Amino acid sequence: MSSTAVVCSTPLAAQAAAGIVGQGGNAIDVAIAAVLVSMSTEPGVCALTSGGYLTIWLPDSDPVTIDGNVSMPGRGSRHNDPAAACRRVVLDYGGGVETLIGAGSVATPAGIAALAHASREYGHLPWQALVEPAARIVGDGFPLSAASYGYLKYSGEPIFGIDPDSRKALFHSNGRLKTTGETVVVPHLAATLRILAAEGPESFYTGTLGQAMVDYVQANGGLLTDEDMASCKPLVRPSLVVDLDDWEIALNPPPAIGGATLAAMLIELRRLDFSSWGPGEIAALAQIQTAVLGYRREHLDWSESLADDVESMLAGCVKGGFLNGWRNSSSTVHTSAVDNGGLGCAITMSSGYGAGIMPPGSGLWLNNSLGELELNRRGFEVGPPGTILPSNMAPTVARRRDGTTLAVGSPGADRITSALAQFLVNHLHLGMDLQQAVDHPRVHAEFVDDQFRLACEPGLPTAEVRMPKREFEELSMFFGGVAAASWHRDHGFATGADPRRAGSQRLAC
Repeated sequence: MSSTAVVCSTPLAAQAAAGIVGQGGNAIDVAIAAVLVSMSTEPGVCALTSGGYLTIWLPDSDPVTIDGNVSMPGRGSRHNDPAAACRRVVLDYGGGVETLIGAGSVATPAGIAALAHASREYGHLPWQALVEPAARIVGDGFPLSAASYGYLKYSGEPIFGIDPDSRKALFHSNGRLKTTGETVVVPHLAATLRILAAEGPESFYTGTLGQAMVDYVQANGGLLTDEDMASCKPLVRPSLVVDLDDWEIALNPPPAIGGATLAAMLIELRRLDFSSWGPGEIAALAQIQTAVLGYRREHLDWSESLADDVESMLAGCVKGGFLNGWRNSSSTVHTSAVDNGGLGCAITMSSGYGAGIMPPGSGLWLNNSLGELELNRRGFEVGPPGTILPSNMAPTVARRRDGTTLAVGSPGADRITSALAQFLVNHLHLGMDLQQAVDHPRVHAEFVDDQFRLACEPGLPTAEVRMPKREFEELSMFFGGVAAASWHRDHGFATGADPRRAGSQRLAC
């Protein structure tokens, strides 16, 4: 019987994972079931209308990434003006966020299609078995997670308090937002999940669920069409692979930006060849993050040919000339799983900050991925219908020459890549065990007021950093929520769950 280790976002997701292992599921099945629960039970943080990526590495094969990210809608559009169907919201969240919500912000959601493809091609259990845990948990009502409340206390009224069904789920009758641990019952969502389980993923795109989304978005001035949903297919690509010591690391390739920026950071960091995080290494880390993220802001975010520009960036890193020329979400869930067959699966999903709306009778919170202004800097000019939107997500699977398989990823907007780079160096290069590598303090180069400054957790020697600093008093979810699981044929399973992400669960069974 297959055994699996999984790290996921909540006890509910871990409960689903354990049930899937008990039915004979492999790492793919376990990860899909867990992430479906997370998408269904972490309002504000994620939703079933998400986009995302799965990086999968089977034994004796090359790694692949399934691209199920959101894309530009509007095929066969009725010429609605999406800007007119949006409302601008400013939140005091994560240092300040400005985003667009409403029907005009909704992108075509390919996340469910990607999960279904992975289930069909690589899983052991039928699709219905993977969806049923989420349907059961949602039907019973679920406790509001700490991560959800941490976001909803900023976004509850201006985003999720507008739609009647959304407000009913998240607020008491006296108007008070529910807090961590209080029971949430999302109207109609259990029935929607039962349809998704019984009728399959097609129901989400060309069936009753897809039609409900299209009709609602169109009626409210958005772009999403029947043709967009019918054309929504995941893309399977060879993963982007980089080396670090005796490890190969598989990342999501372009058009995702997250994997490329993480690869660039790792290539630069491996050149340092250090044995601890001393003052000089922290200063170099700050410089590397600034260089890579600065290049991204100036080039990748505006690229007309992302694959070519990523290739140029990575070539510059390998040649050692990158730093010489470049010195100056938010709402996401991740699940990592490995099994005792050496199969690794990492899944990251995001619905942006949430559009704040639900098609009546569906229980489906819609994404606002077109309205993520700091990520989608082209706005509604991202490209023709079907163009995949930019993404920070970077689900990662790594393999060591001794046979160890590692799955890892993180939520956290642009902090995803900096968090994962530091974790990977901690574990793969410095030899920390998984939990030590996750727990270790982090830094992140953030762009504020037209300049970079270094956000720093306590406990790191930052005296040689020559840039403005923002000091945190304790470990913070601002720096991501890394989830890591590994397996070795002699040493068995190991896991690491981020204390920054309240509710993260580790499970080996």
